[in-house]
Amino acid sequence: AEKLEELIAGVPGVVDVTPNVAITSPQININIDRDRAAALQVNANQIENSFYDAYGPRWVSTIYGSSNQYKVLLELKPQFQSDPSALSKLYFKAGQGSLIPLDTLAQVKQEVGPQSVNHYGQLSAATVSFNLLPGASLGDVFSAIETITTNPDNVGPEVSTTWQGAAKAFQGQQGNTWVLLLVAIFVVYIVLGILYESYIHPLTILSGLPSAGFGALATLYLFKMDLNIYAFVGLIMLIGIVEKNAIMQIDFALDAERNQGLPPIKAIYEGCLIRFRPIMMTTMAALFGAVPIALGYGAGGEARQPLGMAVVGGLMFSQLVTLYLTPVFYTYMAGLQTWLGKFKKTKHVHPVHEPIVTGD
Repeated sequence: AEKLEELIAGVPGVVDVTPNVAITSPQININIDRDRAAALQVNANQIENSFYDAYGPRWVSTIYGSSNQYKVLLELKPQFQSDPSALSKLYFKAGQGSLIPLDTLAQVKQEVGPQSVNHYGQLSAATVSFNLLPGASLGDVFSAIETITTNPDNVGPEVSTTWQGAAKAFQGQQGNTWVLLLVAIFVVYIVLGILYESYIHPLTILSGLPSAGFGALATLYLFKMDLNIYAFVGLIMLIGIVEKNAIMQIDFALDAERNQGLPPIKAIYEGCLIRFRPIMMTTMAALFGAVPIALGYGAGGEARQPLGMAVVGGLMFSQLVTLYLTPVFYTYMAGLQTWLGKFKKTKHVHPVHEPIVTGD
């Protein structure tokens, strides 16, 4: 624990490193010479029982009165219990009935040790706590401490380490949140594919996600905020908010193609013109609704601030890009869908053999 305390204190961005183990309490270690004890016919169980008789205390009898009963406890007087030199006055009965002093059977050594021994599960454990300097990244500190604790020169094979508190939550967040984000995108793709009966146009709608993600991450980087669980919630919110813009454009364009027979370029152009106002209204409503969160208003606002920053930054950047990117992407995807349709028809066409008719 002391070695890890020194190494963790040297990690950039770490402050207030504090272990819960302090090797400062005086204690006495008694090492029994088992060979000598066996020669004198004194076993370790006798020695341990004698110590319990002296310092336990041991309940040896009960005195019964006319209206009450009293326990009889065997122990040393307090002045002997607090004096380490009184240990030499403890005697043990040998096999022949003679009394043997403790100095003959064991070595008494005064040392310092922990006042209490904490446990994690059934193993003795020490906890090293630390705080972060303002602006320090938990991810960088986490990686640096992981490097320290996995180095066999710092932590031997008989010692195992684990994370607790916010660091443990961050450890679990590293893998699960990215999986959650990918699952959310996959679910959106499946729903859109069922809605539009197409494998291609859901990709068109999802084409706005990279710009939204870039805007959110760039905003967090500019304002020096961590990509924590709140920021991930903001990224997942962006999936629904940003896709709304593309859905409004493409829904109109597909309807114009299928029912009015317009070509893809003309259909998406009309969709952009007609749906521009509702797109801007809904985006501005979502953006201004996230501004108070981004500014950190309210109790605990600093914790939720990355969520607001991710939403505001992602919406602002994606709104500027997707208004131009989505129509272009839609046009190319429509061309790809037309080409795939022609390819399938060509692949399944078989030559027709006309019957030969002959007369008499």
